[in-house]
Amino acid sequence: MRHILLTGGTGFVGSAVVARLVVDGYAVTAAVRDQHAGLPANVQRAVVAGLDADTQWSSALVGCDVVIHSAARVHVMNDTSTDPLAEFRKVNVEGTLNLARQAAAAGVKRFIFISSIKVNGEGTTLGKPYTAFDTPAPQDPYGVSKLEAEQGLRQIADDTGMEVVIIRPVLVYGPGVKANFRSMMNWVNKGVPLPLGAIHNRRSLVSLDNLVDLITTCIDHPAAANQSFLVSDGEDLSTSQMLRRMAAALGRPARLLPVPQRWLCAAAGLLGKAAVAQRLCGSLQVDIRHTCETLDWQPPVSVDEGFRRTAHAFLNE
Repeated sequence: MRHILLTGGTGFVGSAVVARLVVDGYAVTAAVRDQHAGLPANVQRAVVAGLDADTQWSSALVGCDVVIHSAARVHVMNDTSTDPLAEFRKVNVEGTLNLARQAAAAGVKRFIFISSIKVNGEGTTLGKPYTAFDTPAPQDPYGVSKLEAEQGLRQIADDTGMEVVIIRPVLVYGPGVKANFRSMMNWVNKGVPLPLGAIHNRRSLVSLDNLVDLITTCIDHPAAANQSFLVSDGEDLSTSQMLRRMAAALGRPARLLPVPQRWLCAAAGLLGKAAVAQRLCGSLQVDIRHTCETLDWQPPVSVDEGFRRTAHAFLNE
């Protein structure tokens, strides 16, 4: 039986990974800050003070075959740190590489790193998706820190022989989702008219179930070693389509006003909300053919099923 150490095990993605690993019969140790963190009864706890260059992982790594590293200092809007990149580096670069070095020294065979599509950049030209082989072009401190962690992990793999797998998700949604996706669900559920009925962009999304399925596929798949994978649901949606499909999942009408996109962008610019307009009106597509062909993998959950599961959890909270 493979023994897996998972970081970030109480987070949005990590908690779903824990649940899947338990069902699949793995021995799981979850790194947590709080001894009383909510975890399944048969999951071991490894209490660590934080995630930085000084964290000691020796006891958590005993007998460990695979590390799944999903913990991170996450991207936040309107970061108030005086030096955001330095803060991201402490956790996402120094903390990650410290764990990886100790994992390699402890005999861990494979290190799965949950990175971010922000390593590729912030947006694509319509119909020209990112691929796993594009030259990285991160545009914010979070994306830069994830790229630097990837580069450091590849060097550790070269130096030690420990296999490294890098996964770059796009926007993840699913039961319990927070932030912008949840806000949009709330607006749609309340029947708020939204001026987003004429947006013709394309954005890739990934359901939590599809991301977890890919992560668990990478635990044992021999072809995953030392590869980077992009992941999505395999169907790209415009913002208008996404809201209509979301409304259908919620059992609500989609009240979308067909305001021209250029008007929205102009208004957002005047209000200092250009970044919000970019996320709503811009495109960000990924090509997952390398992932699917290398791993003989397909996203098991469709967009509509992913939305249905997300809406069901939202309505029952």
